[in-house]
Amino acid sequence: MEKILLAAHVAPTAANLQPVRLIVVQEEEGLNKIRKAANIYEAPLAIIICSEHIKAWTRPFDGKQTVDIDASILTDHMMIEATELGLGSVWVCYFKPDVIRQEFRLPDTLEPINILAIGYANGNPSDPERHQSQRIPFNELVH
Repeated sequence: MEKILLAAHVAPTAANLQPVRLIVVQEEEGLNKIRKAANIYEAPLAIIICSEHIKAWTRPFDGKQTVDIDASILTDHMMIEATELGLGSVWVCYFKPDVIRQEFRLPDTLEPINILAIGYANGNPSDPERHQSQRIPFNELVH
């Protein structure tokens, strides 16, 4: 787990303001709290990725905050590191934030953005060639 968290620690954030906070949950009591809000697929480890809006960079032209972007970069870094370690991970964005906020007594300044469930995957890995049929054509993506 330490390597996964170190991957998040070195992930870039807008203006290096580092507005992201991680809640690491490994004990059954905490995992059960998360299960009230989301499906974490029986993972033995879950990380709740939160952002602090008051610390986030804001684009001056339109007021766009980068909290979702910063949280996504950290999440992606942790997923890549988990894969390097031979672990499976699931990025969970379909969850009840009010339940997470209540169960973990989050302050109003902390917004749960997503949950990363980590463990050993069941079954075989997906076919790496699946992207040929499941993704838009490359020439539609890149202009």
